[in-house]
Amino acid sequence: MTATDTKIPGPAGLPLLGSMFDLKRDSLGTYLNARRAYGDVVRFTAGPPGLRAELYAVFSAEGAQQVLATESANFRKDNTFYQEVRESFGNGLLTSQDEDYLRQRRLVQPLFTRRRVDRYAAAVTDETTALLANWRTAPGATVDVVDEMTGLTLRAVARILFGTDVEAAVPVVERCFPVIGNYTLRRGYSPANPPRHWPTPANRRAASATAELYAVCDRIIERRRAEGDAAQSDDLLTLLAQAGSAEDGSLDASEIRDQVLVFLLAGHETTATSLAFALHLLARHPEQQERARAEAVHVLSGRVPEAYDLDALPYLARVLKEAMRLYPAGPVIGRQAVAAAEIEGHTIPAGADVIVAPWVTHRHPRYWDDPERFDPDRFTADREKERPRYAWFPFGGGPRACIGQHFSMLESVLALSMVLRAYELRAVDVDVPVDTGITLRAAGPARVRLRPLGG
Repeated sequence: MTATDTKIPGPAGLPLLGSMFDLKRDSLGTYLNARRAYGDVVRFTAGPPGLRAELYAVFSAEGAQQVLATESANFRKDNTFYQEVRESFGNGLLTSQDEDYLRQRRLVQPLFTRRRVDRYAAAVTDETTALLANWRTAPGATVDVVDEMTGLTLRAVARILFGTDVEAAVPVVERCFPVIGNYTLRRGYSPANPPRHWPTPANRRAASATAELYAVCDRIIERRRAEGDAAQSDDLLTLLAQAGSAEDGSLDASEIRDQVLVFLLAGHETTATSLAFALHLLARHPEQQERARAEAVHVLSGRVPEAYDLDALPYLARVLKEAMRLYPAGPVIGRQAVAAAEIEGHTIPAGADVIVAPWVTHRHPRYWDDPERFDPDRFTADREKERPRYAWFPFGGGPRACIGQHFSMLESVLALSMVLRAYELRAVDVDVPVDTGITLRAAGPARVRLRPLGG
């Protein structure tokens, strides 16, 4: 197409509500069907007259690169969803913008270098060892890998964040995060919301959970800041309290709490999703499971894995990448266009809500043969070079790419290697339905049967 086409195609939906019910019932399936029917740029309308919203979906790798990278300054986190996340979880790296974001990134980035992150490998392996011991008494030798990996990654991230205060923090996070997350999600996708200060039952439940979560974080932060340079711990919270520069100053107590909440949210739910679906996929594919196990046994020779083993476990890394292709923890990424933009020959208007969708792009037949098939060897170095950069982007991309990419891969590969050495897995639930929360989540059980292995 040589000329810009301003008439972006899309489903008509219902006469009065557009695609509202389809998006609410099955947004991921609706996006997949829309790409097949209308192409790589699709316009949706949703909501009743007077509250009707328009949404522009971009499904190609090239379009995703425009939105997230090459024209990222024109696509901001100004939509309703991000505002609700900001209200609930603070103005940390996930939600901050402009100079706030740049300053936070400069202060926090040194804490996420590969060398620094590798120091946290022991926290991951210790928590995995404890989990595997608990599995020996699992009823019916069966576990739900979504629940189990959520617990594992929460404890690992909380231990890395809070150090010796992990036992005080974890029960509060387990209790409060689901309440706040579901509340945020409902508000983020609702066409109209009552003010948060109104005493509705939902507002009151969320406010109570938020107050409890903030209180435990604030108590731990206050203690770390009081210790100052005398602090003996090297947990991430201590490092955040000590972070500073002549240019950017330091993070105050509320800024530290905002970063902690974002790290808790992004650092455990996303990695749990990747690990859980990697295990479930291997439980459904015995040949690939045995190949991954053979690599772990050969490289580790019975010892506990360490950070330097990551590069020596390439097949396990490919398993994780393929799991993240099929089940990206962030299946949809939203932005708002500042000015009109041309993408794939279509003009997206200024002020428009725009999404890119790893869930769809990761299944695009232009980039992936037989896209629903589980094939870790899609991620050999040679095959990766053949694809556009944004054919696979589970960590986002551009200047807002996830700061925790290396930690997520380190945690996932080390934990996966330990699970596979200890147990053979067989899927009990073959198909696991999913839906979209703040991150991708299972909408049904993902149980596997365990067979202990020697060594």
